[in-house]
Amino acid sequence: MDFVLAQFSGFAVEFQSLLADPATYVYISCAMFLGIVFGALPGLTATLAVTILTGFFGNKIPLDYSLIALLGAYVGAIYGGSYPSILLNIPGTAASAATAMDGHPLARSGRGAEALGLTTTASFIGTLIGTLALLVFVWALLLISRNIASPEKAMLALFGILLSGTLMSEDLPMKGWISGLTGLAMAMVGLDPILSEPRYTFGWPYLLSGFQVVPVLMGAFAVPQIIEGLRAMNIGRAIDISGRILPNFRQVIRRLPTIGRSGVIGTGVGALPGVGEDVAGWVSYGVGKTVSKDGKNFGKGSMDGLLSSETANNACIGGALIPLLVLGIPGSPPAAALMGAFMINNVIPGPTIDPHIILRVVAILVLASFTMFVMGLFMARIFIQVLRLPPTLFLPVVMVLTTIGSFSVGGGINDLYLMLAVGAVAYFMNLLKFPIAPLVIGVILGNLFDETFRRSLFLADGDLSVLVSRPVAATLVICNVLLIASQIPIIRQLFARLFNRTKLVGAS
Repeated sequence: MDFVLAQFSGFAVEFQSLLADPATYVYISCAMFLGIVFGALPGLTATLAVTILTGFFGNKIPLDYSLIALLGAYVGAIYGGSYPSILLNIPGTAASAATAMDGHPLARSGRGAEALGLTTTASFIGTLIGTLALLVFVWALLLISRNIASPEKAMLALFGILLSGTLMSEDLPMKGWISGLTGLAMAMVGLDPILSEPRYTFGWPYLLSGFQVVPVLMGAFAVPQIIEGLRAMNIGRAIDISGRILPNFRQVIRRLPTIGRSGVIGTGVGALPGVGEDVAGWVSYGVGKTVSKDGKNFGKGSMDGLLSSETANNACIGGALIPLLVLGIPGSPPAAALMGAFMINNVIPGPTIDPHIILRVVAILVLASFTMFVMGLFMARIFIQVLRLPPTLFLPVVMVLTTIGSFSVGGGINDLYLMLAVGAVAYFMNLLKFPIAPLVIGVILGNLFDETFRRSLFLADGDLSVLVSRPVAATLVICNVLLIASQIPIIRQLFARLFNRTKLVGAS
């Protein structure tokens, strides 16, 4: 109990220091506005917002202010996607796809203002639920993770890459694995972390430092989004709303069980490496449809359906930061972009992270949630007008910002070449339905896997049994093997038969 109270006391100190700094309000307000705009405009995403700000602010301003800008944009963009989902039936971000299922029918029936008010409130509460979980659970996991040695870190990094590839593939998990392992191979370029020998540089000095994180982020996330946005420019017309956007708090209190359940689900899904807010929204929506008394109306304008999705995708933010801060494994694509900002500031998330940074992140998320609530309620009609902007106006501006952010990292024109090359590859990967996020996660986690795997073998004189010599390491090896085996058709059929046989025995 004393330990828990100490963490809340540390959070209170950090929160007070945020409120005492006038610059905090400038950064959080601008970042929140930008994030909501990026979420509201179809074709832009939360990942793109965080990525662009990483290029601009990554290592050019103090880390505290950088975190305010990045987390503010992250929270704002996940929430902002609800506007086009409700008013256009077009998800502004993948995270708000499930929101459109009931949000747009509500808007068409004349309840658009009510839907926006409840969505804003649910997003606010969901963000706080995820943040509370981050504050409570991250410390216990951090204490456990400090006992993890190189073999465990190597297998955990590999598991994160494979799991993200499995869960983010639209059709074949093999495509996600190929994407993640491609990123892992890209991380091997540069100086060997053990012996400092050049690898795969082909005599090009630029590659001695490996592939820079920011140009890879820009190319993988920004370029394909911009091209796709320009290809699909016919957005449609938003439904005009009238009436009171401020929520009816009696209705909010009556729906607190739905909001609480969805917040817990979103946080739990977010804690899975590489999964993301879109999966959280759909999982919560599916559970809500199963257990809700209003389940038969889901998809027809159910307020419970709307709250199930929108609460979960915002709660996922805090959940996604748990594996990022504890293990150095991002829980979502925007968290992967956020990890890039940590890395270029020479902050390595994981067991050795400074506790002050964790408390700072929690304080910023709480401030961001309140800022989102106020800005969302009182500026909703302004953001609705943003939806009327044509893509031909804002997408070229985004491309310019992406180019400037990539160029400003310090690698010069070579960073632009890298961004464009990665962007071209990512675009064609999208066309072939290869997920992009595992590639970026592979690039980010590749260094961790490379260094810890080779160090383990180096200390064991090349004996692979070192990977199963410790209980946790052996468990993670088994998890990796089972994850791969579960996607082999013959083994899947065998598991299905065993499951059906067990089910029949149990029924008899």
